[in-house]
Amino acid sequence: MAVDFSAMKAPRYNRFTPSSASASYVKRRNKSKNSVAELSLRRALWSRGLRYRLHVTNLPGKPDIVFKRDRVAVFIDGDFWHGRNWAQLEKKLLSRANPEYWIPKIRYNRNRDNEQTLALEEAGWIVVRLWETDILRNVEDPLEIIVEALRKKAE
Repeated sequence: MAVDFSAMKAPRYNRFTPSSASASYVKRRNKSKNSVAELSLRRALWSRGLRYRLHVTNLPGKPDIVFKRDRVAVFIDGDFWHGRNWAQLEKKLLSRANPEYWIPKIRYNRNRDNEQTLALEEAGWIVVRLWETDILRNVEDPLEIIVEALRKKAE
């Protein structure tokens, strides 16, 4: 049974104080579109002759890259915002500034990601979720994951 996270709200930062001006600046500068990782992956896909759509708004989660004909949706998840290595990150957040905001915020994001993935899969889509640092470290490995998903869909 899927939980409907659309009715839940992400925590708001209104009553918290940033840990520092530089931390606040860095968090505000994180992009939801056209990040370095996304641009790198898009260039690699394009050089392979693969054509796609960007940020399709009528799909759950507004995937970063969409292959409509093949029904493959690709999300590029930021390590911090989407809780990579969540058990470790959660422990670290407990000793940092504003854990009562960050922990529920990232939990909400992770739950929302799962709900959107499930909705797409139930609609017949293959969902590929990639971590930004994996793309930045070596774009070829994430590229091959997408190529394999496209190959599976073609079979």
